[in-house]
Amino acid sequence: MSSILLLTSSPRADSLSTPIAVDLAEKLKGQNSGSVVVRRDLAANPLPHIDDLFTAAIRKPVEDRTAEEAAAVKTSDELVNELLAADTIVISTGLINFNIYSSLKTWIDNVARAGLTFKYTESGPVGLATGKKVYVVLASGGVYSQGPAAALNHAVPYLKSVLGFLGISDIETIYVEGLAFGPEAAEKAIDAARSRVQEIALAA
Repeated sequence: MSSILLLTSSPRADSLSTPIAVDLAEKLKGQNSGSVVVRRDLAANPLPHIDDLFTAAIRKPVEDRTAEEAAAVKTSDELVNELLAADTIVISTGLINFNIYSSLKTWIDNVARAGLTFKYTESGPVGLATGKKVYVVLASGGVYSQGPAAALNHAVPYLKSVLGFLGISDIETIYVEGLAFGPEAAEKAIDAARSRVQEIALAA
């Protein structure tokens, strides 16, 4: 059975990244009757930030953790299992202060686990979450895919770097950008994103 992990992170009621990502996940599911979509709404259900208890717990063997430490990593363990089980990952975020939403960053902090999603070897770190396709839906008021503002787009390079560290390199970004340039520009950007979603679904 194919698993699609859908991560939405926008706190905005009028988010555009969220519905486009949801549409993509559902269309991909529709192309494979055996697929399931596992959704994490990181804005509506924020994840706990990592703390001293968490960092102490993940450095111990499971059998040596106290009940409190086990509880501290329980959600992280669930997130790691969802990530490893997924064949496809759909991530949606807006570009805020030139990067991703903090709710999505917290998810990354919870799944980047030595020994589970990556390991250290004599030749350097090796990602363990391999064999996955990632689609990133990125919404922004300006244009950051190209042009003079592209250098300020830290969201896509960051996601490619951290996901690559975990062993995931097949990443495509669907931009929904220029939304602040008026209704006509916004409509054009939304139509382009939806067209790309349709193309991806048909090719799946």
